[in-house]
Amino acid sequence: MFKTPYRPKLDIPKTTGEIIADIIGIGALLLAILFIALNWSSLPAEIPAHFNGAGDVDRWGSKFEILILPAISIGLFAMMYVLEKKPHVHNYPDRLNETNVEAFYTTSRKMLNIMKNLINILFAYCIYETILVAQEKADALNMFGMMVFLVPIFAVIIIGMIKMMRIK
Repeated sequence: MFKTPYRPKLDIPKTTGEIIADIIGIGALLLAILFIALNWSSLPAEIPAHFNGAGDVDRWGSKFEILILPAISIGLFAMMYVLEKKPHVHNYPDRLNETNVEAFYTTSRKMLNIMKNLINILFAYCIYETILVAQEKADALNMFGMMVFLVPIFAVIIIGMIKMMRIK
């Protein structure tokens, strides 16, 4: 028989670190949107729309396609923001109980918060790099820069999982 898991709804305030991360993540997105606006008139009609694994342009598209990146970023941010406010719907091990629920919820929420904001920074970086390539100020997407943002995203997942495994 299926047993309903223990998932109380708790009101756990955001930490100062989470608030600072949100400010940085939202700031990066706003700067990226401002960067698009400031460079819009100097963008050519066709800009890079996709890059291969080496960072080379493998598809060109209308300059309006640059607007897809902030749209996706805003959508992801909104979805992750909602999930962040509802840690009781996240997935937890069966050992979740009254004594450790706050630790699990806080750890899960912090992990989601950091990932959400790193993703915003990653999208801002992609916008910046795409515009540089479009304006012929760069030849290709800087893959080292991409790794600077991708590695921490995966590190946050791994560290978060380790922290959850250590919760008694």
